[in-house]
Amino acid sequence: MTHEIDLYGVFVPDLLVWGLVAYGLAVLLRRVFGRIGFYRVVWHRALFDAALYVILLGGTAAVARGLLP
Repeated sequence: MTHEIDLYGVFVPDLLVWGLVAYGLAVLLRRVFGRIGFYRVVWHRALFDAALYVILLGGTAAVARGLLP
């Protein structure tokens, strides 16, 4: 079984789709964290943002794996 999504005849790896969804969620959360001042208590913002993306990507992949047949 291949893990690809068919978009109008173009096969796209499912990890790419999940990565784009996770990136959108990360951008949204970064804006929220910036507005509420959460980054004042974060030691290294770039490391935190990278870890946030990895966590969101893992969560998105886990949720999508549970939903897809």
